[in-house]
Amino acid sequence: MSTSKYSLGEDLALALQIADAADLITQSRYQSQDLVITTKPDNTPVTDADKATETAIREILTRERPNDGVLGEEFGESENLGSRYWVIDPIDGTKNFMRSVPTWSTLIALIEDGEVIVGVVSAPAVTRRWYASKGNGAFVQFNGGAARKISVSKVSQLKDASVTYSDFVGFGDRREAFMSLIDQSWRSRGFGDFWSHMLVAEGAADIAVEPVLAVWDMAALDIVVREAGGSFTSITGEPGPHHGSGLSTNGHLLGQVVRQLNGQVQ
Repeated sequence: MSTSKYSLGEDLALALQIADAADLITQSRYQSQDLVITTKPDNTPVTDADKATETAIREILTRERPNDGVLGEEFGESENLGSRYWVIDPIDGTKNFMRSVPTWSTLIALIEDGEVIVGVVSAPAVTRRWYASKGNGAFVQFNGGAARKISVSKVSQLKDASVTYSDFVGFGDRREAFMSLIDQSWRSRGFGDFWSHMLVAEGAADIAVEPVLAVWDMAALDIVVREAGGSFTSITGEPGPHHGSGLSTNGHLLGQVVRQLNGQVQ
């Protein structure tokens, strides 16, 4: 049971406010000719927009939720993270952002006692925002318009399923099994990053697979997919965003996909 003095509605309202602030920064730097790009120790790129966005988000959280912890991709975790903390990816899809590909987003989530209870996925370059809070359903907004409730598909067989993914990197020994999954499906598309998972939440796709992810890549996606009626697990079937990989399904296909990816097909 939550010990926070804030309601879910207040936490969601804050997350949406944070997304508004993030959008102002990311949109102002998107396609900028003076974008500053550096390389992190793990050899992944980071831009001045990533850092400025996370800094702005942290400033809002320090002011509005001083007792909550923060875990962000660019600046790590706050001291004494605690059982209630915000998880931030200032720009999910930095490589797309750098190359003027519009599929990038800001991911904002609130975790309490290990469970994601609020999530916002804001993708201003494609004029969409998805959000959810525990027990209240998942929604999408297009171009700042009225929110529309979303739900996953009812597809129950792989032969009828649409599979989405980022690329073939990171599958290791499971690559052949993943290719077999694609071969068995109706169609496949490499949309990548947040986009694949939000398509599952909307019912436009049925499966999204990413073999290597961090918690900040997944936390906001997790609750949107679940509140839309789907499942969010690791590729070995462990629920939640804490296990290093992300698998979104409409729920009906979860068991089939996990068995296929882990060589359990008879």
